[in-house]
Amino acid sequence: MIRDDGKFFREIEDNCWSAEKRMKECDQHHVNVQVLSTVPVMFSYWAKPNDCLEISKFLNDHIAEIVTRYPKRFAGLGTIPMQDSKLAIQELERCKNIGLKGIQIGTNINQENLNESKFLEIFSACETLDMAVFIHPWEMMGEKEMQKYWLPWLVGMPAETTRAIASLVFGGVMEKLPKLRIAFAHGGGSFPSTVGRLQHGFDCRPDLVAIDNDVSPKNYIGKFWIDSLVHDPNMLDFVVNQFGANRVALGSDYPFPLGENIPGELIRSMNWDDAKKEMVLSGAAMEWLNMKKTDFI
Repeated sequence: MIRDDGKFFREIEDNCWSAEKRMKECDQHHVNVQVLSTVPVMFSYWAKPNDCLEISKFLNDHIAEIVTRYPKRFAGLGTIPMQDSKLAIQELERCKNIGLKGIQIGTNINQENLNESKFLEIFSACETLDMAVFIHPWEMMGEKEMQKYWLPWLVGMPAETTRAIASLVFGGVMEKLPKLRIAFAHGGGSFPSTVGRLQHGFDCRPDLVAIDNDVSPKNYIGKFWIDSLVHDPNMLDFVVNQFGANRVALGSDYPFPLGENIPGELIRSMNWDDAKKEMVLSGAAMEWLNMKKTDFI
C-alpha cells in the first residue's frame, strides 16, 4: 500500500519492484527492453534536501543494481533532489557513474516552473554529462479543485506536461542547451494540440510571451521527444506526423491503470511501414538515451 500522509494513495504489486516479474510480463507482451524509472510520488521534492538525497540514492541504487544484473533487458533513469541544485548535480554525476542513462524529474518542483534560473545549472549538467531527461507530470495544478471523476489524472496531467514544455521553451532553456535530450510523458500532454495557441500568443503578445526567448515555439517541434501513450490511433498518427517518427518513443506507463494494456499494441496496429513502426517502437528511444540496438544483443 502506498500512503500519502497516512491517506491511501494506491495499492501496488510486485511488478513495481521485482525485475523477474517484470521480465516475465515483458516476455508475454513481446517487450525486449524496458527503461526503468521510479514512481513519481517518490520524487520527495517536499523533503529536506539531504533527506531527499538519501531516498534518491536508495531508489537509484536499486534501479542500477537491476540494470547491472540484467543489462540486456533494462536501462535505467535516476531521480535527484531537484530542490537543491548542488545536491542534484552531485547525485546526477553519481547516477552516470553507476550506469544510469539519464534522470526522471517532475513537471514542476514544489510548484516552481522548470525555467527558474536555479534549475538551469542542473539541465546544463545533464547536457554536459550526456544524460537524458524524462519529464513526468506530478502535483497537478488545480488538483484540489477537481478531485471528482479522476480529473487530476485525466485533465491535470496533460496540462502539467504542457506547462513544463511551455516553461522550458518560453524560458529559453531549450535554446540555451540545444544538445539537451528531453522527453515528455503521455504524448507531450496537450502541447501537440495547443502549440498553435502558444504560437499565436507568442505572435500577438510578444510583450508578455517572448520576454525571455524570442524564438518561435513551433521552432522546437522535433527538437525534443514525446512518448506514444495517447490511446488513440488518430492522435498517434497526428503526433508522429507533427514531431517525426524519430521523436515519438514507445511509452507504456506500465504497470499502472492509465498505461497501455499491451505495450506497443497501438503502434503495431497502425497503417505504417515496418521501418516507421520500428522507429517508434525502439529507434526513437535509443536515440534519446544515446544507446544502440547492439547494446542489448
